[in-house]
Amino acid sequence: MAKREEDVKLLGFWASPFSRRVEMALKLKGVPYEYLEQDLMNKSPVLLELNPVYKKVPVLVHKGKILLESQLILEYIDQTWTNNPILPRDPYEKAMALFWAKVVDEQVKIRFSTLVKAEKGVEVAIEEARELLTFLEKEITGKYLFGGKTIGFLDMVAGSMIPFCLARGWEGMGIDMIPEEKFPELNRWIKNLQDFEIVTECIPPREKQIEHMKKVAVRIKSA
Repeated sequence: MAKREEDVKLLGFWASPFSRRVEMALKLKGVPYEYLEQDLMNKSPVLLELNPVYKKVPVLVHKGKILLESQLILEYIDQTWTNNPILPRDPYEKAMALFWAKVVDEQVKIRFSTLVKAEKGVEVAIEEARELLTFLEKEITGKYLFGGKTIGFLDMVAGSMIPFCLARGWEGMGIDMIPEEKFPELNRWIKNLQDFEIVTECIPPREKQIEHMKKVAVRIKSA
């Protein structure tokens, strides 16, 4: 339960990379919060009231203020609790972190849907996804994490989305999308992420996540 002076509530879903990354940020900052698990197939009156436009998680409530959209929530958390910075303080580095986070949430996620539907063929879809991952491979080369030695904004966004969500979805389709021989730097980064307790505490159980992503794929294919 959140302490009264913070009064933070988070509406989330166990398999959602978007709500998991918000939990990582709150844990990194040491912010006590009340977590309210949501059933996205049977949306609660509270979720519909707090997010009537998108009807999605995460929703962060802080002292009565309602925050939506995970990347905006991460920025809000970083500016509200200034210890353990998430975003770089250098303007250029901050801009690049925001840029690559946008690529991950928009473009890499789309590649999962493209592969599920495989309208251009499975091999083409795999190569398109790997082409995007190659950019991230270059970006992480020579770095311990995207945020340097500590978990940063892009680590939370890409970490919650790629290795612990989409890769498990691809695995459910029998595809190793990030083989170590092709992506040694990304695989090193994934291992480094798991050295941090705030990450391991927020990683969904592997087999359960794979089964969930199989169901997501079925819904995408039938849409």
